Amino acid sequence: MMCNGCGKNINTGSDKDKDIIYLEDFVKIRKEWGYFSKKDGETHELILCEECYDRLCKNLTIPVNVKETAELLGN
Repeated sequence: MMCNGCGKNINTGSDKDKDIIYLEDFVKIRKEWGYFSKKDGETHELILCEECYDRLCKNLTIPVNVKETAELLGN
């Protein structure tokens, strides 16, 4: 998997069951365009690495709404 912004590979590995494990985080955007758009009937997908996401967010007029998430581990 590659970042659409900078072209770098998103680091992956695999576990003992051969499932893909992502070793770094990324943003995946998928948009199905509909009526009243110039892209009606098209589906667009893109991947952004964390650095490209940060660069994109830095240039937004209205900042991204960020909320802290507390991870709770079950016993």
